[in-house]
Amino acid sequence: MTAVPVAEATVAAPARTRAITEWRPEDEDFWAEAGARVARRNLVFSVLSEHIGFSVWSLWSVLVLFLGPAYHVDAAGKFTLTAVPTALGAVLRLPYTYAVARFGGRNWTVFSATLLLVPTVLAGVVLHPGVSYGTLLAVACVAGVGGGNFASSMANINAFYPQRLKGWALGINAGGGNLGVPVVQLVGLAVLATAGAAHPRLVPLVYLPLIVLAALGAALRMDNLGTPRNDRHALRDVALEPHSWVMSLLYIGTFGSFIGFGFAFGQVLQVQFHQQFDTPVKAACLTFLGPLLGSLVRPVGGRLADRYGGARITLATFALMAVGAATVLAASHARSLPLFLAGFVALFVLSGLGNGSTYKMIPAIFQVRAATEEEARRRASGLIGLAGAIGAFGGVLVNLAFRQSFQATGNGDAAYLAFLAAYAVCSLVTWAVYLRPGADRPQGI
Repeated sequence: MTAVPVAEATVAAPARTRAITEWRPEDEDFWAEAGARVARRNLVFSVLSEHIGFSVWSLWSVLVLFLGPAYHVDAAGKFTLTAVPTALGAVLRLPYTYAVARFGGRNWTVFSATLLLVPTVLAGVVLHPGVSYGTLLAVACVAGVGGGNFASSMANINAFYPQRLKGWALGINAGGGNLGVPVVQLVGLAVLATAGAAHPRLVPLVYLPLIVLAALGAALRMDNLGTPRNDRHALRDVALEPHSWVMSLLYIGTFGSFIGFGFAFGQVLQVQFHQQFDTPVKAACLTFLGPLLGSLVRPVGGRLADRYGGARITLATFALMAVGAATVLAASHARSLPLFLAGFVALFVLSGLGNGSTYKMIPAIFQVRAATEEEARRRASGLIGLAGAIGAFGGVLVNLAFRQSFQATGNGDAAYLAFLAAYAVCSLVTWAVYLRPGADRPQGI
C-alpha cells in the first residue's frame, strides 16, 4: 500500500491504493484547507455504496409482494422471509465495523459493494413458481450482506469528520443509505405496474449495473484513512462502558423500528386491509412513503441533536413514537385506513429523527472519556458497530412480532401494543440516564 499525505490524496489515482497517513479534522486550518474537501468526497461515495447496500438488504420486502398463490407461501412465511435478511445483516455489522480498520475504508467499501452481486444474482436465478420455500429462505438470508454495509460506512465516515459536524455527517451518510429502502420499493412498484407480478426477476436485474458502478466509484474516488487503527480491543472497551448498552437499547427503538417497519409495511397493509390492498400494486403504491420520509429526516435529527442535544431530541422522539403506536392501535381497532396510515407514517418519520439524534450521542460518549482524539474515534467506531448490530435486531423483533400477532389473532394489535410499551421504556431510560436532575451524563449528550 502506498501511503500519501492528504494533499496528494485529493488527486484521483486509480492505478494505486489511496491512503492518507495524516488526518486532523479537529484542526480548523487543516479542515478548511483540505480536510473538508476530502471528507466530502468520501462521504458522497460512501452514501452511494451504503444506499445500494440498503436496497439489496430490503430486496425481499419487495419480492414478497410478487409471491402469489403459485409460490405457496402464506403471510407468516412472508414475514419470515423479511426477517432472515434483517437478522444476518445485524450479525454482520460487527465484523464490518472492524473491517474498516483492518483493510481500509476504501478497500472494504469496494469489496462489500462487489459482494452485493451475490444475493442479487441469486434472487434473479431462483425466483420462479415451484421453487421450494427453503431455497427462498436461504437466498433471502444472503441478502443480509447489504445490512453490514451500514456499519462499515458509518465507522469510516465517523473518522473523517470533526466532533462539531458528526451529527450532520453521520445523519447524511445514514439518511442517504436509508433511502435505499424506499428506492427499491419504488423499483418494485415500477416493475409491478409495467411488467406485472409475474416478473419479479426484473427487480434484482435493475441493481446489477448499479452495484458495479458503486464499487467502481469507491475504487476510484475514496481513500483509506490511516488513523482508525488498533481496533483489536475496541469491542471489549466499548462493552465495558455502560453507556454503550444504553445506546444499543435506544437504537433498537429507533433504527429497529425503521428497518422493521420498512420490511413489513407492505405485508401489513395486504393482510390487515386486504379489501383495499387486494393486489401487490396497490400495496406497493404506499409501501415506499414511510421509509422515504424517515430517511429524508434522519439528517434533520442529527442537525437538531447538534443544536439542542441528542438526549433531548431522542426523548421527544420516543415520547411521540409512543403516541404514534397508540394511534396505529386505535386505527386498527376502528378499521380506519386513513388514521392507520397517518400513525404509521408518523412512526417512520419519528424513527428517522431518532436515528439521527442517537448517532449524534455516540461519539460524544467517548469525546471526553478517551485520552486522545484517535482513541475517541476508535471507541466511537466500535460503539457504532455494536449499537448498529443490536439495533438492527430490533427489525427482526418487529417482523417476528407481526408474524406472531397475525398468526394468532389475524391482526397486528398485539404487535402495536408491544411497540407502544417499548417506546415508553426507551423514553424512561433516556430520561433516567441522560436528562434527570443529577444524571452523570457525558458532556455533549
